[in-house]
Amino acid sequence: MPQIETTAAHAGRRLDHVLAEALPEYSRARLREWIDSGRVRVDDHQRKASYKLRGGERIDVEPAPPRPLRAEPEEIPLDILYEDSDLIAINKPAGLVVHAGAGRDRGTLVNALLHRFGALSQSGGELRPGIVHRLDAGTSGVLLVARHDAAHRALAAQFAGRTVEKVYWALVEREVKPDRGVIDKPITRDPVRRTRMTARLAAGRAAHTEYRLIERLQGFTLLEVRIGTGRTHQIRVHLASIGHPVAGDTLYGAKAQPALGRPWLHARRIGFRHPSTGEPMLIEAPLAPELESWRDTLA
Repeated sequence: MPQIETTAAHAGRRLDHVLAEALPEYSRARLREWIDSGRVRVDDHQRKASYKLRGGERIDVEPAPPRPLRAEPEEIPLDILYEDSDLIAINKPAGLVVHAGAGRDRGTLVNALLHRFGALSQSGGELRPGIVHRLDAGTSGVLLVARHDAAHRALAAQFAGRTVEKVYWALVEREVKPDRGVIDKPITRDPVRRTRMTARLAAGRAAHTEYRLIERLQGFTLLEVRIGTGRTHQIRVHLASIGHPVAGDTLYGAKAQPALGRPWLHARRIGFRHPSTGEPMLIEAPLAPELESWRDTLA
């Protein structure tokens, strides 16, 4: 059971903030749950998360086992671009998380898929049935789902072999020159801001991004982007690294765009071979209405 001895340096600080600093291996949400349920005691007294410490106290923490997560069916609308007995292609809206994690087990794409289709591939585990690849919560566009394990293995092999064509549209800040470019920079977790990735360090996993001009707008440039790898936040990190963050992507330095409310990034098209027939497939997702209308304001 973790025990923390506070010092004069902790005087005046909130209990939940001190816990988050002392126990970084646990999420803030989980620590808050333990405080609220009486599993955290200050000198044998239950205190609120906002309790201001004086210094010199003893904090006892009794961790609770994490609540088991299990993906359950949930009625959530889905935009189906294509389906057959092997796979499903979804036009994922921005804001929809792909699968459960970090204490979240409701309101995800997986919940919606289980309600609509029932059994899916189990190759990805209980929390990720059918999920072969993913999109950031704030990114819209086409996403493939495997209906059974054989299809999952065949699709996963194509992603691993980098034979899947992944094409995105990204509206970025400022005028991009030249009209085409390639970004080859390794990507790793930002050591200071852990919610971000970075391409500013020599360390990291190799990442390859290509872009070309679609059109120039007032203060922005619309790009077609192709990625040869699938690193976390890859397009957002790479474009920000050359001084052109995705519009609305404040995490990577773009100006806030309240009328947009999300990064202007869309998985436009995906090309692959059908897992059973081997025939080439090309599936395209129409732009989300909020992206279309926001772009129109710049024309």
